[in-house]
Amino acid sequence: MSRVEVRPFAAEHIDGAAALLAARHRGHRISEPLLDPAYEAPSAAGRLVAELWADPDSSGTVALADGRLAGYLLGAPSPNGVWGPNIWLTSEAHAAATAETVRDLYAGAAQRWVDEGRIAHYAVVPAHDPAAVDAWFRLGFGQQQVHAVREAPPTPLRPSTEVRIRRAAAADIASLAALDPVLPQHQARSPVFSAGPVSTLAEALAEWHESVDDPAFTTFVAEHDGTVIGSAVGCDIRESRGNVGLIRPAHAGFLAFAAVHPTARGSGVGRALGEAVLSWAAQAGFPTVVTDWRATNLLSSRAWPRLGFRPAFLRLHRTVGH
Repeated sequence: MSRVEVRPFAAEHIDGAAALLAARHRGHRISEPLLDPAYEAPSAAGRLVAELWADPDSSGTVALADGRLAGYLLGAPSPNGVWGPNIWLTSEAHAAATAETVRDLYAGAAQRWVDEGRIAHYAVVPAHDPAAVDAWFRLGFGQQQVHAVREAPPTPLRPSTEVRIRRAAAADIASLAALDPVLPQHQARSPVFSAGPVSTLAEALAEWHESVDDPAFTTFVAEHDGTVIGSAVGCDIRESRGNVGLIRPAHAGFLAFAAVHPTARGSGVGRALGEAVLSWAAQAGFPTVVTDWRATNLLSSRAWPRLGFRPAFLRLHRTVGH
């Protein structure tokens, strides 16, 4: 039997939620100190909770134990249709004094979402806490995405392959455009089965004509016998729309994209491209590098941990009714 009382979330609960979130983040940073220390303060954590609560479509629950706030959970839908009829529980959307309380909070909140037809549920959960991850697993969630961090290398990395890695130029636009669909096409197949959109060649060409010289993004290509067989993009983490809130370190580079032509996979090209972005991040003055990948993408889920990336947050997913 549950030892907490579950009620709807209200504005009066923001301060208590902020304290819980700040405490959770302090514990998380013991395991992963690269995360932003600012959110250890309830004032900073509270701003995230308040912003989430300000969304007119957000809803959730709190758990009370002996009259004190023991947990909170807030969900809000994403307008991006690729996620289906969804509810998102972002990195700042939940915290609880005990892992088991998360199950009570979700049970109290989820009926409304399902009644509204929102049956695709996503939860971003700290990776350092196996009890909390297990609580979500016992709610029917499975692992979908990994958000990971590592230190930038102290010195530039030596290329791990004989393939030439260099900065992209305008002359590479056609090759870059041809590589753009390689990753989404790979992830559309087993075992990922992603429904992410795949741009047409014309769309990719137009985008690269506009962005190849954009100073906010640093693009590398891998070249073998004069043919471009892979590419990777690095940028400031602030350019990422998916790595926000507690996921985002204070000052970090971002490995935003990497793709290798299918005929060249397994030859070390992907690793060399990742090393190029890591070296760029160090030279650009970023102490931390962030990336993310689908857990079911067998290539990236093996390549990026081998480059030293450590999971910091896991995106979990559940589809209700199946």
